[in-house]
Amino acid sequence: MKLNHIHHVAVICSDYCRSKRFYTEVLGLKIRSEHYRSERDSWKADCYLGDTYVVELFSFPSPPARLSYPEAAGLRHLAFEVDDIAAAAAELDARHIVHEPVRTDEYTHKPFLFFSDPDGLPIELYEK
Repeated sequence: MKLNHIHHVAVICSDYCRSKRFYTEVLGLKIRSEHYRSERDSWKADCYLGDTYVVELFSFPSPPARLSYPEAAGLRHLAFEVDDIAAAAAELDARHIVHEPVRTDEYTHKPFLFFSDPDGLPIELYEK
């Protein structure tokens, strides 16, 4: 099998409007298409970073909570590259979004930090 690249990551949220605001206003993703699927009582939004499809945002009625601590098997986190981790941390602070302290990757020596989306999905920002 020859894989070309990651196509997208699907995220299920508990409050579609709140998560849509987070992914567009905080992370700066742009929605290219959005559909309400009445048979599932579910929204689906295709979120892009520039020209790259990155997040497929779903809502479903009463989804179960995601286990994070202790970490469960499965997808661990969603990571985005930033040019300047200190500037990104300052922007999170200005928006009153709690984040972990900036750490340094022991192998690449690059700074990174973690914070969570509205449903507790861990998001990593990693300096270029």
